[in-house]
Amino acid sequence: MKLSQFGFELPTELIAKYPSEYRDECRLMVLHKDTGEIEHKIFKDIINYVKPHDLFVFNDAKVFPARLKGNKEKTGAEIEVFLLRELNSEQRLWDVLVDPARKIRIGNKLYFGENDSLVAEVIDNTTSRGRTLRFLFDGSYEEFRQTLYQMGSLPVPKWIRPEAEEIDKERFQTIFAKNEGAVATPAAGLHFSKILFKKMEVNDVGTAFLTVYMGNAHFHNVDVEDLSKHKMDSEQMEISEETAAKVNNAKRNGNKVIAVGVTVVRALETYVTTTNEIRAFDGWTNKFIFPPYKFSIPDAMVTNFHLPHSTMLMNVAAFGGYENVMRAYKEALEQGYQFGTYGDAMLII
Repeated sequence: MKLSQFGFELPTELIAKYPSEYRDECRLMVLHKDTGEIEHKIFKDIINYVKPHDLFVFNDAKVFPARLKGNKEKTGAEIEVFLLRELNSEQRLWDVLVDPARKIRIGNKLYFGENDSLVAEVIDNTTSRGRTLRFLFDGSYEEFRQTLYQMGSLPVPKWIRPEAEEIDKERFQTIFAKNEGAVATPAAGLHFSKILFKKMEVNDVGTAFLTVYMGNAHFHNVDVEDLSKHKMDSEQMEISEETAAKVNNAKRNGNKVIAVGVTVVRALETYVTTTNEIRAFDGWTNKFIFPPYKFSIPDAMVTNFHLPHSTMLMNVAAFGGYENVMRAYKEALEQGYQFGTYGDAMLII
């Protein structure tokens, strides 16, 4: 597959700036991957497409306030730092993106907060992700993290809105967010409400949770036409013994495993045994899924409508079939579906 095969015109008015009023009342497109049939529903109707003992698998990563605003030493120039990954807790080392990046050099000091209460020094500017900062902080690690998080804001993508707002404190997290450390929210999970979870429980529909600490891997531009040459950034992931057992039991018993989001699909497909089972795992994945791809674990997936040329769209097209998915996207555009993190959803079964 080629990068150019995943391009389409996306009007800016179809990028959702805010979430739907209620989590489970966004629009839902249902794509039947075997027949190509498309249905138009409301998200809470998803309960009608699962049976007792089917299993939803969710990403329970929690987004942390990863965007910091500060100033460069001497010039006082305003800079924005986007925290990507903690490299060393003792030395306070972080991989970050800096904007504007062109004027930031090794040795520069950056100041954050009132009275410049937090200082960082640039120690490397050659990483694939941007820069490495060492935060200069005398207190304990817990005090440092608390200070860092107090100064930061939620990293709502700028193509949604320039700044995070009050509504994002609740709606940019899933209701089951638990393990803090992600810089992007698992968007497909945002549509699940407490009421919907209760209906799933009443109908004996199972739930399982894994963690993928989403970094910038899915949002990096693909800059090669030949997709086989694209390298995904690694993301940390954890699958517990309990979740592995639930997934494997569902598969053995002929029940559907429904992956909620591209990150869950990626995690479930990262380490699969020769008998098409998964094992508990705590490590990293750089798996990149694009068509054609033979899936071993998920039988269905829930996903949002993604931006053109994105690796997330490629993953969805691999699952639903390239022709099916691109035709569904064409219909979504014609029907005014909302795209992006806060947009509408698709169920592929």
